Amino acid sequence: MDITFDHVSFTYQAGTPFAGEGLRDVSTTISDHSYTAIIGHTGSGKSTLLQHLNALLKPTSGSVTIGDRVITAETNNKNLKPLRQKVGMVFQFAENQLFEQTVAKDIAFGPKNFGASDDEAAALAKQMVTLVGLPEEVLTQSPFDLSGGQMRRVAIAGVLAMQPQVLVLDEPTAGLDPAGRRDMMTMFERLHETQGLTIVLVTHQMDDVADFADHVLVMDQGALIKEGSPREIFADPDWLRAHQLGLPKATAMAEQLMAKGFRFDPLPLTSDELADQLLPQIGGAHHE
Repeated sequence: MDITFDHVSFTYQAGTPFAGEGLRDVSTTISDHSYTAIIGHTGSGKSTLLQHLNALLKPTSGSVTIGDRVITAETNNKNLKPLRQKVGMVFQFAENQLFEQTVAKDIAFGPKNFGASDDEAAALAKQMVTLVGLPEEVLTQSPFDLSGGQMRRVAIAGVLAMQPQVLVLDEPTAGLDPAGRRDMMTMFERLHETQGLTIVLVTHQMDDVADFADHVLVMDQGALIKEGSPREIFADPDWLRAHQLGLPKATAMAEQLMAKGFRFDPLPLTSDELADQLLPQIGGAHHE
């Protein structure tokens, strides 16, 4: 299921003295089965863009086509429930949305809300808890007795239980330690590969963009200012710095090494790529 933005602009509190521009003339397509990262500094329009992916917000002008549904300013709010099921949103600190007495009930809440029977919802809860890498025995526990990382997995399992085609992740590793972050990102990669999910990731972690994404959208002041593969986006470090964006660690290190006379083509994005290009040059240095 593709999601296509066609000249989408969005104004907060349109027609009031407090009107503010959220999006400016954005046109792009998030392709089915892609892993798209959205980057840009705070206030660049990333979250506003996300909320158009399942019609939480509707364009002030332009249209968003989600699968076969076209959303415009005139779209009636009544029949948007099926869309919310197809596009699952995991907001920052998703564990704050947990509220049921047991993990099983929390995961089953969404499916039941969408008409699943108790048995179907319970079966889904069991399946999803395993999918997010938690042991089945947590199903009977209170989500509030779990660790922060586990609680976040339960919240994600609740979104996955709706069986979405698109999983939208807003800073999903915020507040986790490095090991927890790595586990979480590996889990999303697995879901992308095994479940065929389209993933849309908003992140400040450029390493995650380099390691996992196949397409990158760069937002600035509500406008889409650049898009392309991670290789294309990170090929111009000066441009990224001018837009207050960082580099993957390996790319930043390669840049420092270039100042010392090392050569890289293309600029490495990951530590493996850095090592592959660096080793022959270090090895060669001994033979001069």
